[in-house]
Amino acid sequence: MTRIVAGFAGSLVLRVPRTGTRPTSDRVREALFSGLEARDALDGARVLDLYAGSGALGLEAASRGAREVVLVERAVPAAAVCRSNAGIVERAAPRGGEPRIRVAAQSVRAFLAADRGSYDVAFLDPPYEVGDAELAEELAALVPRLVDGAVVMVERSARSAEPAWPAGIALDRRKAYGDTVVWWAVAGSPDDEDLPDGADEPAS
Repeated sequence: MTRIVAGFAGSLVLRVPRTGTRPTSDRVREALFSGLEARDALDGARVLDLYAGSGALGLEAASRGAREVVLVERAVPAAAVCRSNAGIVERAAPRGGEPRIRVAAQSVRAFLAADRGSYDVAFLDPPYEVGDAELAEELAALVPRLVDGAVVMVERSARSAEPAWPAGIALDRRKAYGDTVVWWAVAGSPDDEDLPDGADEPAS
């Protein structure tokens, strides 16, 4: 079962696509969002959730204060689940405080080629079959869409290599959760954007 962990939609259960996605566990999501809240990265943020699956990461951000969320999911059934889950979260929002949630039913590559938005937080949780070279291309295409200091989080198998970071995105730290690894990175000048002590393991 996948649910919103905290915020105005906390405890609400989300639908999950039947096949083709790998939902982020509640434990990992809570750790990710604790780190984001520690650096005050969510309140009023514009959030991009690439390879959205059920939309759980982006919708968790919406529940915790993001003002705009874009869920990018190319699989038509999964995109339909994203729309349904977005409706669940929108209906739970306090009057006057509804986040703007949009679902883009297209590939990450196509979305980034056409989009002109600017984002404060970006999640990338690609399927395991997305190779290192493809991920590197998408990270490079993401750079123009990020504001200075934007947080980028890449979730991968612990067996995967470190992502190839393009110019404009610098690794901040790595955190392992069993078979899952989350790479934290920062757009622009990372020296001024360190996470608070103890929030995550620093990159080696």
